[in-house]
Amino acid sequence: MVTPKGEMASSAVSYHGTVNVLQAAVADCGPFDRAEWFALLAEAGQEPLVAQAGDVSLMLTLANGRIEPLRNWYAFTWRPHGDNPVLLAAIAQALRSRAHRVTLWPVPDEDGSATRLSQAFRTAGWRVSVEHCDRNHVLAVSGRSFAEYWAGRPGPMRTTLKRKAKKVSVSIHDRFDTAAWADYESIYAESWKPEEGDPVLLRRFAEAEGATGRIRLGVAHAPDGEPVAAQFWTVENGTAYIHKLAHRESARPLSAGTTLSAALFERVIDRDRVDLIDFGTGDDAYKRDWMEIDRPRYRIDCLDPRQPRAWPALAKRMLARAMRGR
Repeated sequence: MVTPKGEMASSAVSYHGTVNVLQAAVADCGPFDRAEWFALLAEAGQEPLVAQAGDVSLMLTLANGRIEPLRNWYAFTWRPHGDNPVLLAAIAQALRSRAHRVTLWPVPDEDGSATRLSQAFRTAGWRVSVEHCDRNHVLAVSGRSFAEYWAGRPGPMRTTLKRKAKKVSVSIHDRFDTAAWADYESIYAESWKPEEGDPVLLRRFAEAEGATGRIRLGVAHAPDGEPVAAQFWTVENGTAYIHKLAHRESARPLSAGTTLSAALFERVIDRDRVDLIDFGTGDDAYKRDWMEIDRPRYRIDCLDPRQPRAWPALAKRMLARAMRGR
């Protein structure tokens, strides 16, 4: 248990090496805010450092000589649990006893997370740099039907679907399906995508989402029955999340990816009645065709000027700012 000194001394900060403390603290959240997600990361080898003050928690880990978010590349966002500014500042101050540097990303700000975090660390005496580090493309359905949404898509997309839709068949699973997942892994291996980062963790995540009925696992088959495109989505709390998609390069002329995407958009809009579709991070051109809103993600880099280990990085930061000001 750590009690920060000074004006925030009344806010006790505790540290935990387990994510179980979040079980009662997080509800009605997205897939990357739940204790179950952080437990998967811990089981995959990351060591949690959960900093808590009252009902506010930061899911952290020690890595690369600093404190970083407990996250991996599958997560769309990372943010604090709880928004009390006094408690956030208390945690920020207490973390000065743990590291000379705290770097947090990719933090959203449409909910105020980046603003609150950066202010909390400044209040606690850190030197804070906030930079745009990624993009998040989303679609606000705004009460539209799929047909109304589709009518607003670029002409080439609509033409492609009209010409190619009948050339493939589509199945969508709302429970984890072993054969469909095997199809996904086979398709991914022959796609344009880089090698899968942690296929075991991804499968365990998909199995957990399938057990609750949140999964939407789509597979498109060519006329000869070969699976040629696959997509892994989840749906909860009015939002559909597009996690993974891939198609076989050898089947590109079928445009199976477009047909499968359209089928999944129709499913989550017309049947699941979602309010938002989240295409994750990255600025791929095809995401702009399907989505309508571009939201920034931020990296918040905090250095403690009282610690000599932070001075080289602070000097480098100051030099970079001076060069940009020329």
